[in-house]
Amino acid sequence: MQKLLLSLVGLCLLSLAPVGNPPKSRRPNPPAPSDEKMVRTIFDEVLLRGTCYENLRVLCKDVGNRLSGSAGAAKAVVWGQKTLDAATAQAGKGGANVFLQEVMVPRWERGAKESCTLEAKGQKSIMLDVLALGGSIATPANGIKAEIIEIHQFKELDSLGEKNIKGKIVFFNRPFSVTDVSAFSAYGGCVNQRVDGASQAAKYGALAVLARSMTHALDRYPHTGVMIYADSAQKIPAAAVSTLSARLIHDAIQAGKRPVANLKLFCRNFPNVPSHNVIAEIRGSELPNEYIVVGGHLDSWDTGEGAHDDGTGVVQSIEVLRILIASGYKPKRTIRAVLFMNEENGAMGAKEYAAQAAAKGEKHYAAIESDRGGFTPRGFAVQDTGAFLRFVQGFRPVLAPYGFTEITTGFGGVDIGPLGASGTHLLGYLPDSQRYFDHHHAQTDVFEAVNKRELELGAGGMAAMVYLLDQYGAR
Repeated sequence: MQKLLLSLVGLCLLSLAPVGNPPKSRRPNPPAPSDEKMVRTIFDEVLLRGTCYENLRVLCKDVGNRLSGSAGAAKAVVWGQKTLDAATAQAGKGGANVFLQEVMVPRWERGAKESCTLEAKGQKSIMLDVLALGGSIATPANGIKAEIIEIHQFKELDSLGEKNIKGKIVFFNRPFSVTDVSAFSAYGGCVNQRVDGASQAAKYGALAVLARSMTHALDRYPHTGVMIYADSAQKIPAAAVSTLSARLIHDAIQAGKRPVANLKLFCRNFPNVPSHNVIAEIRGSELPNEYIVVGGHLDSWDTGEGAHDDGTGVVQSIEVLRILIASGYKPKRTIRAVLFMNEENGAMGAKEYAAQAAAKGEKHYAAIESDRGGFTPRGFAVQDTGAFLRFVQGFRPVLAPYGFTEITTGFGGVDIGPLGASGTHLLGYLPDSQRYFDHHHAQTDVFEAVNKRELELGAGGMAAMVYLLDQYGAR
């Protein structure tokens, strides 16, 4: 249970364990003029002739949201293969390979529009803004109507006990910390109420749970996301409420009005279904059996268009291959772009990719994931505290002119995480985090929320990092 939770919410966690053996660096210090020239060529290519913004428009507007196991996800796989074919066409015959990798994924459907009304003494009934959490069961057809009690920390459940919780709806209302400079740290400080809240409350006889949306924003947009039922607990319905709805519930409770909610969810879980990771590669000229991966996840939640989460990571990863080919770079290692399926509610694509790589004896030197949105570039998080971190920090002089100044210890990403067991060096693309959770898992995560130039600069930095790792990585 804990291992799966860490995998699913890993974007907000840090893994400080060194990965793999320390590399024997061949990196010149200061950077060679040829490196500066190549990185300039990479950024000129994406800023003058970039295709990632238009690719994102098509993914968001023509394909739309794409939850694992849905028709939208199947459509996204077709789009991904077609788009990777186009991006690598310049490589010429035999220069690039695009293929699908089958993976079984969960299928969960939201069903009819959910609803939740709030009734309190002395006031009219209010309709709250709610979204069922991914994986939740449905309520009975006529809903669940019960008094709401407010909880901030799980230890409060222990204090209240079954006599005060049984037969009620538990409202988890722990907000983002406003003093955490990193929005991902703030997310990490409260996301367990969304993921584990239902099972924790069910231990004491709660009928359902409402969880405050995972965002700094104060608005009417509820943010969905995965929740996980513990095997030992009763399954009860779970939904997210917008931050403004959370305020209404809190105020009614604080005023002593003993509010009652009537929650109706219509979601269903089905058996797993087949889907695919979409993969493209440019074969290496010297070390073709050694791989550097760039990737993002093709699936999204079923609200909004999945633009920042993770359409931007997908199109940036595709763009890396296109940039390197268009720039005339002939990689030493094989460079792969992987569009992973099912990061949001199971990470099955990540696990399947790593399992097949291990079964085939593929050596992955490094992997870079983009799954923090398409905002202004800041740098890279390196899942290491030792020699490899220092090695990558040596690239800062050649990357800093393009805004990539932060190269620090941090989490690489959920989808590349399983590769770490084989010694793969893991890096996460690190954009500015302040606006990400305004859109994360909400209907506001749409194409219009992405800035073209920020998106392109991120793709350029990822391509530059791939080039530098390929040139100077240990052999």
